[in-house]
Amino acid sequence: MSAEPREFFTLIRPMREADLGEIIAIELAAYEFPWTRGIFRDCLRVGYDCCVHMFANQIVGYVVLRYGAGEAHILNIAVGPQWQNRGFGRNLLQRTLRQSARFGAQTLFLEVRPSNAAALHLYRSVGFCVVGRRRDYYPSRRGREDALILGLELVTPATG
Repeated sequence: MSAEPREFFTLIRPMREADLGEIIAIELAAYEFPWTRGIFRDCLRVGYDCCVHMFANQIVGYVVLRYGAGEAHILNIAVGPQWQNRGFGRNLLQRTLRQSARFGAQTLFLEVRPSNAAALHLYRSVGFCVVGRRRDYYPSRRGREDALILGLELVTPATG
């Protein structure tokens, strides 16, 4: 019997420097060209919105988000390969949409590899659309790979 998120307590909480060991393990498993511990440490230091998704007392995923000028930008989002296709990525993404709107962002952006079909499917399922392309953005085994820029218009909470 496989444990599903609804069977255990799940939590999305702020990332801490003490989490970086588990985060790096996920990053190395999820990406061929991973971020370094220093990049994550810098994101925490400058105050980016960094969160981890906890399940059964372990980190299963994370997101790094930056706000500014009426926009939000997902810099990194990942779920450990053994935890994928269980709703954790969608949970992180939904939390990101809510937080971005709360912080007054009108648009949420991210980059994704055109070859990452699973991520593209998830992003499109919540309404992201391709708004551009960054040439040679990602390293790849054959040199460089373009990034698709995806955008989503957000509905901000009513004020007053």
